[in-house]
Amino acid sequence: MMKNILSGISGCAIVFLASCNMQKTDSTPPNILFLLADDLGYGELGCYGQEVIKTPAIDELAKNGMLFTNFYAGNTVCSPSRAVLLTGKHPGNATIRGNSGIFDDDLWDRIPLKKDDLTLGEMLKRAGYQTGFIGKWHLDDPNDLTTWAYNRGFDFAIQDQWSARTGGSDFAGNMHYINGKEDSLAYDPIDYDCIDEFRTDLAFHFLDRRDKNHPFFLFMSYRIPHAHEWNIRDKELYADKGWPENFRRHAAKITLLDQQIGRLLKRLEDDGELENTIIFFTSDNGPHSELGHDHMFFNSSGGLRGFKRDLYEGGIRVPLIIAWPNKIQPGIVTDRISAFQDIMPTLAELAGIDIPAQSDGISLLPVLAGKEQKEHDYLYWEFQLDGWYTILPDGGFRQAIRMGKWKAVRYGINVDTELFDLDADLFERTNIADKHPELIQQMNSLFESSRTDTDHFPYGGKVQPYRAIDRFKLP
Repeated sequence: MMKNILSGISGCAIVFLASCNMQKTDSTPPNILFLLADDLGYGELGCYGQEVIKTPAIDELAKNGMLFTNFYAGNTVCSPSRAVLLTGKHPGNATIRGNSGIFDDDLWDRIPLKKDDLTLGEMLKRAGYQTGFIGKWHLDDPNDLTTWAYNRGFDFAIQDQWSARTGGSDFAGNMHYINGKEDSLAYDPIDYDCIDEFRTDLAFHFLDRRDKNHPFFLFMSYRIPHAHEWNIRDKELYADKGWPENFRRHAAKITLLDQQIGRLLKRLEDDGELENTIIFFTSDNGPHSELGHDHMFFNSSGGLRGFKRDLYEGGIRVPLIIAWPNKIQPGIVTDRISAFQDIMPTLAELAGIDIPAQSDGISLLPVLAGKEQKEHDYLYWEFQLDGWYTILPDGGFRQAIRMGKWKAVRYGINVDTELFDLDADLFERTNIADKHPELIQQMNSLFESSRTDTDHFPYGGKVQPYRAIDRFKLP
């Protein structure tokens, strides 16, 4: 099946391009495995309190590593969140601030990373890592191959392609493109329990062919449990629960993802690589409530307010588990406030290189070693809803700040800022802005100063709320 397909990939598609001559020694940095779920909520894993959806492999990973309870995604939907993760720039400095940005002709379209945005792949490739990327990139212009993962620092990249300015007609949804458009593989749901089983087999392909004289950085960008991943074989999973079909399939997707992560970790163990591999697991944003799914059914946000596309806690607070056998003390739970921009400096220090100047993050490496580390003064988010969402009263422009126990949220720029004390009100039920006018003034000032303007994502007041109606012909 997969082995036969992969054996036909042209030789040039499996050549790794080492960027230096670092040979493997006792001081060689660890392998890095980064596992990213798509739309997995803070409360959808057993180790984060989920009671009915089974995730034994991820729960075991948490048991053997460190679990973060105050960790935040880069944003509340995939593209801007991944931009923060891949570049280390916080949401007010990142190139991408929504799934689409606006052009001079009022066309909303995908915005790629800038050419001078250093990515995790480029950073680690320069440090001597063999770099692999498998799955959903979503940081490119589909019609410009220089913006795809293979040309942004990944020696071996197999990515799907969601859309293009042609309306997506040039890219089949089941195709995975190898090293740009050098070759392609079709995912056939007849052969697999889920698309992430297919992607795990691709990861095995990467591990089979890498040069073991160099450490690897493998970024697994899964699609589960995104609403648009329908093709799963789950007739046995949760069939006895009596849940509506849509919810049963949602739970099955998460358990199937857990199974694939278990397969991948078992492979590393069998290869004798697990002890020298640091593993990160997280999600790109909060849970979705799309295509008939309701995030409340499984308490997917863990009780937190909001979900995907919200800047309340449920939209941006996500799981983070980091495990490294014999290096990280197992079973530790930390409430350190941290976010996606902290990943770049962490990986830089793991690789033994300088933290890139563009990074807005703070390395978590001391935290993993049980040592003191400085804290963020505050975390900032901004998000621009695209297309027809701009008919909303807030124009689709949203901002939030986390400063210690305080959380400020502003939906639109000409509205009152909400304030919550997360120590006393984790679920953001009671707006106490009227009790803290000086703090509100400070938060509003930070909303203005924490961002740089960009042509594609201008400050909220410059976006006309109704400009997209004619183009999208809404009823």
